[in-house]
Amino acid sequence: MATIVPTSEEDPALAVVRFTADLAWADAGPEVAEPQVSRLYVEAQEFMVMGRWLDLASLMLTSADLVCSRVSEKDLECIFTIICNLVTKAQTLDEALEMAKLISAKVTQQPNDKPALRLKILFNLYNQLENPYSRFFVYTKALQLAVNGKVTEHIIPSFKKMDGFLKEWNIGTLDQRELFLSISNILRENKSAGKDLFNFLAKYLATFSGEDAYTMSEAKEEAARAIIEFVKAPDMFQCDLLEMPAVGQLEKDAKYALVYQLLKIFLTQRLDAYLDFHAANSTLLKSYGLVHEDCITKMRLMSLADLGMDESGEIPYAAIKDALRITDDEVEFWVVKAITTKLFDCKMDQMNQTVIVSRCTERVFGIEHWSTLRSKLGMWRSNIANVISTIQTNKWTEEGAQAMQGSLTR
Repeated sequence: MATIVPTSEEDPALAVVRFTADLAWADAGPEVAEPQVSRLYVEAQEFMVMGRWLDLASLMLTSADLVCSRVSEKDLECIFTIICNLVTKAQTLDEALEMAKLISAKVTQQPNDKPALRLKILFNLYNQLENPYSRFFVYTKALQLAVNGKVTEHIIPSFKKMDGFLKEWNIGTLDQRELFLSISNILRENKSAGKDLFNFLAKYLATFSGEDAYTMSEAKEEAARAIIEFVKAPDMFQCDLLEMPAVGQLEKDAKYALVYQLLKIFLTQRLDAYLDFHAANSTLLKSYGLVHEDCITKMRLMSLADLGMDESGEIPYAAIKDALRITDDEVEFWVVKAITTKLFDCKMDQMNQTVIVSRCTERVFGIEHWSTLRSKLGMWRSNIANVISTIQTNKWTEEGAQAMQGSLTR
């Protein structure tokens, strides 16, 4: 957050009013300029005395707007730093929000003129605000400015802090929905990491639960995009898209039914199902930018994970060969590949031609899986409590026996 250090006895806000007014009226000549500068200066003083900070901000913004092209970026940043600081003087949170809206509107008015500097000004304004919703409002304006000014690279790093921001802002579902969609669009345009794009698309889709069909329909395109991003990603083998109503609506959709079918294959079936699907829909897959060889690689790994879910915990080499459609010599290569991608932990028993699995990643981790995990954790806690109780009882018994033995020997 910028700190204002006074360099003279004159209030920084009044110094800005004088400076910008002098520049704005410089071409009019002294006879016209001096009365106008004095008028603005006196008006600014009156606003300060009366505590009319919103009016003061409006006056300063008007003057600053007139001289934007006539001052250096450093001077412009200083001017807006002082203007942004006015929000700290607001009497109420509502007044601070209105001032933030006024400043944001002016800063974002010409997004192609010094966009990086304008974005920096908005970040400064954000840090001056105390009200969480006001901060959220300014952040959304920063997103818009970054897009319109084509400087999204300056705001993308902030996405990594989004979980913390959301806790702070405490915004409603509709605001979250709009935010996640904006972020996913930015990531898509910047061709950023597919996993980040997928995560924000999933967050967006998760905001739809119980809406009517008309409202839900607006998420169809993003639901299809999330499916494609998941299928494309070489390092994602688990998701909960099938649990989401916004994705489920695609199952019988005329345009996206096949995309939904592709998701079900990757999450619930094996390689042979994908190969049959590709044989009938190769053109569709190419239209979404999916590479057949990459899909086969991912589907082999997911098929191997599916084999690993067998309750016996053992997978015969022959079963892997058949499911992955590979040769005998390739079995161990694919097992090692599954281990390096952290799909499962296992040991290979070459003598018995068997893979012994100790941990395996579920492709779908839905409500029933959370319920099972909760039961297992409950059982684990109960067992631990029993062990502690047994140890404590044994300790008391031993201490009692020692005390009795001591009294008998005296």
